[in-house]
Amino acid sequence: MNNTSPDKPTIVLVHGAFADSSSWNGVVERLQWDGYQVIAAANPLRGLADDAAYVRSVLDSLDAPVVLVGHSYGGAVISQAAVGSPNVKALVYIAAFIPAAGESALELSNRFPGSTLGPTLDDVAFPLPGGGTGTDLYIKTDAFHAQFAADVPEPVASLMAATQRPVAASALEENATEAAWTTIPSWNPVTTEDKNIPPASQLFMAKRADAHTVEIEASHAVAVSQPGAVARLIRQAARATR
Repeated sequence: MNNTSPDKPTIVLVHGAFADSSSWNGVVERLQWDGYQVIAAANPLRGLADDAAYVRSVLDSLDAPVVLVGHSYGGAVISQAAVGSPNVKALVYIAAFIPAAGESALELSNRFPGSTLGPTLDDVAFPLPGGGTGTDLYIKTDAFHAQFAADVPEPVASLMAATQRPVAASALEENATEAAWTTIPSWNPVTTEDKNIPPASQLFMAKRADAHTVEIEASHAVAVSQPGAVARLIRQAARATR
């Protein structure tokens, strides 16, 4: 059932690396039931500036207030995409990077110990449009459940592993040039069992952004394992925009 209400902000969800828009399904279902218009945008995962420009095109197509939500690397994307956007009233970072200008996702992940992502990755070359090759990163299928989604049922994690979207390694290395969280209020659930982005790194970024922060005992795939908790925080951000 979809009871979309025109007096509520539109929720735009941006997935991160090793996921796709379907990772938001449980969150979308709950928000739609509450009357929110929801868009789960397809993040290209090709490069921070290009990905942010794509998400900005989605924002610019909307004639409504927006709560912009990013998971993982998607947090870096929304931070840049929302700069100067009159639509975006709140940012929500779900187990996400919140970079300052001049910082990369890779740098922030490595700033504190705890990430075990590196050894689980497979490198795959892909052709670049202008010639040459880039490097795509995938999480190895046999490592995906434990690394990315330990609190998700194994059959679901198996499907997630098979349908994961790779990220260009260069996207994780690309420095942010702007940070919307310096002017737009933010919310941030920190995932305490996260093996991709260390909880200490998440807490550091949340404190620096002065985000409304809660801790959730969950893996990196918290939107899949605990969609209700994620939807509740998004609702809090949405109510604050009124």
